[in-house]
Amino acid sequence: MEEKKLDLNSIIGFVLIFGILIWIMYQNKPSEATIAADKAKKELVAKEAQAKAVAVKTIATPTAVVAGDSTQLVQLQKTLGGFAYSATLPSAKNDITTIENDFVVLKIANKGGYIVEATLKNFEKFKKNSGQLVSLIKDNNADLNIQLQTNDNRTLNTKDLYFEPTLSKVGADQMLSMKLKAGANEFLEYKYILKPNDYMVGFDIRSQGLNKVLNTAKPLDLQWNLKTYRTEKSIAIENRFTEIHFEYEDGKTNYVGDGNNKEETAEKVSYIAFKQHFFATVLLTNTPFAKSVVKSNKLVVDEKVDTTYIKQFKADLPLAFTNGEVDYKMSWYFGPSDYKTLKAYDQNLEKIIPLGWGIFGWINKFIFIPLFGFLSGYISYGIAIIIFTIIIKIAMSPITYKSFLSQAKMKVLRPDITELGEKFKKDPMKKQQETMKLYNKAGVNPMAGCIPALIQIPFMYASFQFFPSAFELRQKGFLWADDLSSFDSVYKLPFHVPLYGDHISLFPILAAIAIFFYMKMTSGDQQMAAPQQEGMPDMAKMMKMMIYISPIMMLIFFNSYGAGLSLYNFISNLITIGIMFVIKNYIVDSDKIHAQIQENKLKEPKKPGKFQQKLQDAMEQAEAQKAKDKKK
Repeated sequence: MEEKKLDLNSIIGFVLIFGILIWIMYQNKPSEATIAADKAKKELVAKEAQAKAVAVKTIATPTAVVAGDSTQLVQLQKTLGGFAYSATLPSAKNDITTIENDFVVLKIANKGGYIVEATLKNFEKFKKNSGQLVSLIKDNNADLNIQLQTNDNRTLNTKDLYFEPTLSKVGADQMLSMKLKAGANEFLEYKYILKPNDYMVGFDIRSQGLNKVLNTAKPLDLQWNLKTYRTEKSIAIENRFTEIHFEYEDGKTNYVGDGNNKEETAEKVSYIAFKQHFFATVLLTNTPFAKSVVKSNKLVVDEKVDTTYIKQFKADLPLAFTNGEVDYKMSWYFGPSDYKTLKAYDQNLEKIIPLGWGIFGWINKFIFIPLFGFLSGYISYGIAIIIFTIIIKIAMSPITYKSFLSQAKMKVLRPDITELGEKFKKDPMKKQQETMKLYNKAGVNPMAGCIPALIQIPFMYASFQFFPSAFELRQKGFLWADDLSSFDSVYKLPFHVPLYGDHISLFPILAAIAIFFYMKMTSGDQQMAAPQQEGMPDMAKMMKMMIYISPIMMLIFFNSYGAGLSLYNFISNLITIGIMFVIKNYIVDSDKIHAQIQENKLKEPKKPGKFQQKLQDAMEQAEAQKAKDKKK
């Protein structure tokens, strides 16, 4: 049989047939409009089907609006008749209601009914993020929840339920009512009241008609959590000043210490402050919480990596029932940790500012804050610090004078004291007795130089508390420092130096140089004034070491501290050097002091003071006991 072959005519035929099929398919292709219409029709059909299904479900059972938890949904339906019982409730979605004034912007979510964003309109984050406003609450860093205990021992969380918002105005105030409904007249309500030009927000929690379904035998558990955002340049300093403060038992205040898993329990708590370095979120209540537990946990482990949050704060607060209902009048404060701003509310909120205890706090409250506030009201903050320092140092100059005068007198007596040391070299007790007699005869008090120095210490310590807490200095520049509340870095190191940091601050260097020259200037006089005692370290060597140790400590300690404190110390040391120079060269005359002491020696010795007399008596008793022991 002859094999059939594919000839040219067959090939042409196949090509024509293939071309005709392609043409037919192209002609029958639906247009884009037709495709869009079909798609819309399918989506409409799907929506109608979904709506029918919801309608059938609504008729079958009253629906409680609970996000993504079918078990909780069934529990809620059985126990409370269904919070937000209508499936068509407008609040059954993740909507936000905003209230604001010239100070704050608050956003309250339907889900949970709590504030999900609190932004301060007049303050920006550290300069690296210039233009970004300070937000104390944002992006789920906080939540507020009440655990509802039902009569059949079920637990429901309000943070998972949807509240119905109603916004209204009462005069100039904005009032937002957030109701978690269980029926037409049964609900749990959060009420927010925001006044114009105020950081304080009224916040009421009350229930109505829920006493039949809730277990009122024990208080409701109000849970408040907040992860504090970093808002300042120095993470280390912000971490140090970020902590929980609380007021309890009619005016007492306390705080939760720094570190991991720190916890405090207190009774009759009237406010809890989640304080950051320069800002605070505070919950106040007219009806004190019976017993509260507050917890703090440090989130900064590595300062190079952990740069978003500083600490995790938690508070568990009991809400007691009164006649089967809950009714608490409270307030929120979202604002700066500024002493004057907080004090103006007259609710002891200024106590969250760490001004120091006892006399240190008094110096800050009654001297530093009023004086610096007055000066900074008329001149720039950097100049205000300089003038402030000058005034403080001039006020302390009489004390400095007395201290130096005492050193000068001791210096004049040094040869006599050395002579006594050689004479009674083998009898230290006798040497001490004769030395005390010499002091009394010459009319010199060896303690006179110590007392003025001790008086100055509280002012020095008060400054260490005042400047890091001075909100006024935040983001205020002076010379090369762009923020007097933070370090004045002039050079970024390519590596990290332990204890020192990864930058070089200039004001601490200047302060260290000033303290070096001050100690160099005074060390010689101090060595001459202080006679060497047996069994005691060589004072000359100790003073020589301190000349170098003190500036090094200044460099290390102040490198990451606020430039305002370093500027204060720099100016303070410069002024002290100037005052000492004037006193030494123009006021205190060593020849006159020597002549006066020699004249005093010829006079009848003054009656020693009580302290000197007791010291002298103790020495004489010890000497008598020693002689008695020798006879034995």
